[in-house]
Amino acid sequence: MMPSNKSVSDAPIFQFTNCRILRSHQLQREDLWVREGKILNPEKLFFDEKGSADIQLDCKDSIIAPGFIDVQINGGFGVDFSLAVDDVQSGISLVSQKILSHGVTSFCPTLVTSPPSVYHKVLPQISIRNGGPHGAGILGAHLEGPFISKEKKGAHPEHYLSTFESGAFQDLLATYRHLDCVRIVTLAPEMKRSSEVIQELTRQGICVSLGHSVANLSQAEEAVRHGATFITHLFNAMLPFHHRDPGIVGLLTSDQIPARRRVFYGMISDGIHTNPAALRIAHRAHPKGLVLVTDAIAGMGLAPGKHTLGQQVIEVDGLNTYIAGCTVETALEAASLHPAQLLGIEHRKGTLNYDNDADFLLLDNSLRVRATYIAGERVWSQDTFTI
Repeated sequence: MMPSNKSVSDAPIFQFTNCRILRSHQLQREDLWVREGKILNPEKLFFDEKGSADIQLDCKDSIIAPGFIDVQINGGFGVDFSLAVDDVQSGISLVSQKILSHGVTSFCPTLVTSPPSVYHKVLPQISIRNGGPHGAGILGAHLEGPFISKEKKGAHPEHYLSTFESGAFQDLLATYRHLDCVRIVTLAPEMKRSSEVIQELTRQGICVSLGHSVANLSQAEEAVRHGATFITHLFNAMLPFHHRDPGIVGLLTSDQIPARRRVFYGMISDGIHTNPAALRIAHRAHPKGLVLVTDAIAGMGLAPGKHTLGQQVIEVDGLNTYIAGCTVETALEAASLHPAQLLGIEHRKGTLNYDNDADFLLLDNSLRVRATYIAGERVWSQDTFTI
């Protein structure tokens, strides 16, 4: 006689019905089963445990997609992660709570180019943590700069930019001091001694991203051979594509990428930073590498006006978002599966595969978020939407 489901676990089993689930790159009409914060395999439940659902929930024809993972977000709702304040945690907590309504279930708080004193004060206050009703999970910090190109600094303050001098990795350590919470470092690969730095960061399990750079293609390929796996906001703050030397953009179709290595690229698909046609070109060239990022700043969620980005003041005028013409599945995977693969956590997050964390969203047909779940618990929902 097979055990009943209660002998395996006393936790309730939730069955989400009347929905289309993103699984195996397709939206499929099937139910989603959840127990103890994990996605459950219903076949094992039926045949091994002889179990059934304790609670059935009608999703009212929602799309169920994995929770979004934002690997580049500088702040929002008046909070700037690059400001050296005493209560960094409360600012991060506010943003992590507010982004639940946007479908983000985990993220990398991003610091733009800052003086060493800012990193020394802010980084010890960032801790990696799981998400929940308190807010989206924190996967670790993304440090964008200061080891970037003056020519392509974008909104980064030039007088805080830095290079790898005699110490290479020691220069980086002196600047940041704390690497425990760091998940991604964006740097310019054409810098002297950057290869040593890329190798050491990769050895320590930190993802290296190429950006704010005037690197040519061979310099970018060398960086990938040494361990770099990501491109920060493709097309922005790098040399434009040229047919004789396509620069960093050429990594999307390079034949010099090591076997079994995938290069991912972040894109701000708001129709302003990148023309939708450019996004379509990148996606058609290398669909499995597309990672959607917001690159949001402190002004996100606030009225138009002046807001900060690290040491700079930015003018915000209106709010624009655009969809680039990808399929629904492609867009959802670019915001969930691909960032999870980039960070090497796809066995836990970024898909609705069995035994993965039950971080997922209920969306309407226009991809507006109806409800957000983390570890199987509803952490946000539209006022008008109940299941």
